[in-house]
Amino acid sequence: MSIPSGVPAAAPRVPEAVHRRRWAILGVLMFSLLIVVLDNSILNVAVKTIASPAPTGIGATQSELEWAINSYTLVFAGLLFTAGLLGDRIGRKKVLLAGILVFGIGSALAALSTSPGELITWRALMGLGAAFVMPATLAVLMNVFERDEQPKAIGIWAGSVGLGIAIGPITGGALLEHFWWGSIFLVNVPVVVIALIAMAVLVPDSRDPDPGRVDPLGVVLSIVGLVLLVYGIIRGGELASFTDITVLAPVIGGLLVLAGFVWHEKRSSHPSIDISYFRKPAFSAAVAAIALVFFALMGVTFFSAFYLQSVRGYTALESGLLILPLAVAQMVFSPRARLVVDRFGARVVCTVGMLLVAGGLAAFALFDADTPLWVLCLVFFVQGTGMAHIMPPVTVAVMQALPRERAGSGSAINNTFRQVGGALGIAVLGSVLSTVYRGDIEDHLGDVPPGARDVAGESIEATLGVAEKLGAAGRPLVAAANDAFIGAMHVTALGSAAVALIGAAVVAAFLPGRQPAPGEPPAGTRTPEQVPAAGEPAHRS
Repeated sequence: MSIPSGVPAAAPRVPEAVHRRRWAILGVLMFSLLIVVLDNSILNVAVKTIASPAPTGIGATQSELEWAINSYTLVFAGLLFTAGLLGDRIGRKKVLLAGILVFGIGSALAALSTSPGELITWRALMGLGAAFVMPATLAVLMNVFERDEQPKAIGIWAGSVGLGIAIGPITGGALLEHFWWGSIFLVNVPVVVIALIAMAVLVPDSRDPDPGRVDPLGVVLSIVGLVLLVYGIIRGGELASFTDITVLAPVIGGLLVLAGFVWHEKRSSHPSIDISYFRKPAFSAAVAAIALVFFALMGVTFFSAFYLQSVRGYTALESGLLILPLAVAQMVFSPRARLVVDRFGARVVCTVGMLLVAGGLAAFALFDADTPLWVLCLVFFVQGTGMAHIMPPVTVAVMQALPRERAGSGSAINNTFRQVGGALGIAVLGSVLSTVYRGDIEDHLGDVPPGARDVAGESIEATLGVAEKLGAAGRPLVAAANDAFIGAMHVTALGSAAVALIGAAVVAAFLPGRQPAPGEPPAGTRTPEQVPAAGEPAHRS
């Protein structure tokens, strides 16, 4: 594209050698991101198997399963911001390589776990590695693409999440049908090796050329505050109560520490993050949308595996195939979301996307044990379509609000809100599911031996396990468990849909509308979103 006459052409920020191989670099970044997404989607399919007694699984309880997921989330969320800062300071390629290596080691150790405690520990190590991978991939992307190509690249990057959602459950299901449960983690190891080699060869290093002084107090406050907050959220989900002192203390403590972090950053001469970015309505609305949509979706993702496998009786592989429409929708529409945004504006596109997600979540409130498969597939496709029109635009809004040199910090903010929202979703919606289920199933446990009654009421898997031991006498309990779970799922789904509707209201109110095409407004009336950051080119021919 040509530059208007009279306007000096800014020199390209990306070196020509890097610019020529930018799409190959994006492929490597997607492959690295795929490792992290693949692991989480595989685990969601495998929760039923891991909950089974040895030798099929390791006999993990409902709370241990949540901790196998949340130990990863706790470390991941707590260190994301620090990992982004470290990448900006010492180099994103170095951080990316180290993160993937640690993730691979943690995967191998998790595969060899012999108890839920070991699995939880090695999942935390995997979270440590993933915390350095996720922000680095997006930060590198922002430094190998010029500003005008970034929305397209981010759309493709977001589409790789859909690819992971598709490959994960199918791969996990196939592995669980032919190998032991640990194979779902061991499969990460060869993927890690390939990623390390590809990154070493193709990905350029980049960092903030003028990072300034270190802000050790800000780093410590961010880690302590996030860990306390996420731990309290997880603990609340585990107890199915948010009034217990062991929940309130870390949550309140975490919020106070994070408030201290904000106070310190506003007054520091060398802050880790410029808090003034949050004064921009579009920026704040974008990060809020990320948190709200993952709050709504993560809780549903957790219970949908039990609905498909425990209630409907599908195998892990069949469950993975049923989620395929969600992944396909993300893969197809995410790279094209920028075209819709150019035509209608981020506000309209993201609002409609949120409404589609809310509709898909609300549909779970109509599901029963005999809902036709085509209805399930349609609902998953609608959810994926909604996500594909939310994540690319809001990610672009967050990343382009910050200077390119602070891309690691921007990516860390994006992913921190995503993880905290997801943790809240699993904890809050998981506790709603557990509370409603326990209340419905207790009246049907009269024939269960007193010693097993508490265990039987904990989750549908626990109830079905007790029913199996009772033999023919346990058949009525199976039907009662299915009914109780479906009732609890209906309540939880409506709660998820309500959160997604709040997200729709936020983006409708604060995200920017359609930006006029170049040349439409007078020269002095362009909005900040239309003006390239200082020193960045408008286009590269």
